[in-house]
Amino acid sequence: MKKPLVAIVGRPNVGKSTFFNKIAGKKISIVKDEPGVTRDRIYADAEWLGYNFSLVDTGGIDLKNKDKTAQNILNQAQIAIELADTILLFVDAKEGLTAADHEVAVFLRKSKKPIILVVNKLDDFNLANMYEFYQLNLGEPNPISAEQSKGLGELLDKVIATFGDKVERDVKDNRIKIAIVGRPNAGKSSILNKLIGEERVVVGDKAGTTRDAIDTPFKYFGKEYILIDTAGMRRKSKIDEDSIEQYSVLRSLEAIRRADVVLSVFDATEEIAEQDVRILGYVHEQGKPSVVAINKWDLVEKDNKTMNEYLANLKHSLSFMSYFQPVFISALTGQRFTQIMPLLIKSYEHSCSRVKTSLINEIMGDAISVNPPPLKSKRNLKILFTTQAVTNPPTFIIFVNDEKLVHFSYERYLENAIRRALPLEGTPIKIFFRSRKDDKIGE
Repeated sequence: MKKPLVAIVGRPNVGKSTFFNKIAGKKISIVKDEPGVTRDRIYADAEWLGYNFSLVDTGGIDLKNKDKTAQNILNQAQIAIELADTILLFVDAKEGLTAADHEVAVFLRKSKKPIILVVNKLDDFNLANMYEFYQLNLGEPNPISAEQSKGLGELLDKVIATFGDKVERDVKDNRIKIAIVGRPNAGKSSILNKLIGEERVVVGDKAGTTRDAIDTPFKYFGKEYILIDTAGMRRKSKIDEDSIEQYSVLRSLEAIRRADVVLSVFDATEEIAEQDVRILGYVHEQGKPSVVAINKWDLVEKDNKTMNEYLANLKHSLSFMSYFQPVFISALTGQRFTQIMPLLIKSYEHSCSRVKTSLINEIMGDAISVNPPPLKSKRNLKILFTTQAVTNPPTFIIFVNDEKLVHFSYERYLENAIRRALPLEGTPIKIFFRSRKDDKIGE
């Protein structure tokens, strides 16, 4: 189930970004005492009482200003409103009710979305200063001081009450979440429909049919999973600044972050694109296990060398993730579809692997005896002890006499040694070196 989206809107300089930063827990939006500072939509994940949702901050709406910058801000805000599940309309208690507030309220009512009226900058909490805002006909005004963190809990209680069945409380969900990602028109929705055996997601020839990340419950051999179909991700330079596609891409990136394992879909009828590599680079950076599905393989004219040649190109393009697991499929014919779920499950299980300390130290000892660390600055690197810190992905801490003596090529050698000794196909691993400051070995 996707996170509800809460849009923060209002005329300029009513404290929207201050509130956004307070709830997000960090200064993401720039906050200055002048109107029009926030121009683009800025989003962050938030949580209240175990309920997860997303916030989007918008620039100040000035409906009468027709210059290019003001219109761009308005367009960005309109996109946020269209995508939002709940809208927070901010007004300024110090300045009082303005004609611009009336105009924005009328503008928002057209959305037919739940609107919560927020009276900000009520620092002394003199509630007499907020009664004039009843004239906006948006129900009971909610007094807060974002700067002083007053009234925020009561406001958030009302926010999560608007979600209804759009959000589940943050309880342990043992279902494995599988995000299906790739460029537009690679066949992601067709793959999802083929896996679940029904037309659950709209499929069309036109690129960009899927606009949002869609969660679909799915059973495979009696076990429950969540399939997340995502919008196709084009290069940033090809996306119109004022389009819904901008936010769709952000939703796709969020889907990768919350997924347990990722199915990255390539179009076999097209050359491996830089954007394909970028998407998998993000999957890799997020530490997610993955499978690479080369779709539309039935449409490729081929001989007995075609698959090996494609794999060679793929290995070159994905040199940063030698562990990738490929499968050549056709969503249209079902070719090799039975291989997809076993590969995804295996990649996820490998990401959950926990290695005994004795075994990982034995692996490291064998690797060092075959190829000792090279000298650096006329000093010897001494590897003292290795342990696994966490899983998802498997993360190893290697204690050494001085981490500054570790050369990146030797780190790569040790990673390859671990991979040769352990079943870790389909998952990244992370290695961190830590100095034992009090250890004099090798000095």
